[in-house]
Amino acid sequence: MTASSTLADRPAQASGHLRTLRAVVVLHVVALLVQAVTAGMLLSSPGGRALHATGGMALAVIAVVHLVAAILVRWPGGGPGGFIVLAALLLAFTVVAAILGMTHVKVVHLPLGVLLFGAGVLQLTRVLPRRTP
Repeated sequence: MTASSTLADRPAQASGHLRTLRAVVVLHVVALLVQAVTAGMLLSSPGGRALHATGGMALAVIAVVHLVAAILVRWPGGGPGGFIVLAALLLAFTVVAAILGMTHVKVVHLPLGVLLFGAGVLQLTRVLPRRTP
């Protein structure tokens, strides 16, 4: 592998990682929305608690994948690094929200869930390609 072929592969590699990040962010936002739905089910049905807890674990895994995808956009591909900070914050706040939920501190858990959804949508608007008329 020569230096010229390595440089030629960089844009394609960055593009592939960016597509992966976009897919993961969409999945992350959908999982956050499902958490809101299962939170409502938690209040109205007996199986809601188990669904919400399972969704929370899945959300934590997705947040880790989101962070890894954001890092891969930056370092091997040389893409923008701005996605990493918000991905790391989403992961950290997901862990905090999970702990607060398990300890039944709903007064902070609920607003933090809304904040997580808003941050997920913000990240989604940042990673999606801009369309110009």
